[in-house]
Amino acid sequence: MRHNPPASLIFLLFFLISCSGPEYAWKELEVTVTAYNSVPWQTSGNPSLTAWGDTLRPGMQCIAVSRDLIALGLDHNTEVKIQGLPGTFLVKDKMNRRFKRHIDLYMGEDVKGAREWGRKKRVIRYRVPARENLRKEVNTE
Repeated sequence: MRHNPPASLIFLLFFLISCSGPEYAWKELEVTVTAYNSVPWQTSGNPSLTAWGDTLRPGMQCIAVSRDLIALGLDHNTEVKIQGLPGTFLVKDKMNRRFKRHIDLYMGEDVKGAREWGRKKRVIRYRVPARENLRKEVNTE
């Protein structure tokens, strides 16, 4: 003899599946992008140590962010995609408080490459937890 599950159980399963959604959402923002290096004259203290305590090594795909962007979700280890550049970058450092809507690409010890990059406006996409994204949207309405 075969038993069918109660309708309430079917509804509960359907509800749980439909509410699970993606764990992350991607947000977009236009920022100014410059570059920096781990050389003593560009930093204070140890040029390879970030404000969050990470140790930088040439070849890492990471960025520093202006402190106003941290409040928008670009916190330590946030994944970031930068328009026109391949791959994903991680937020590993913080910039001086005087900068606004600004990120710095880490270019190891390649000072020439950083100078050639210059200053550009780019759209970035960054990953935030979906629930945090929803919470911020609800609080701004």
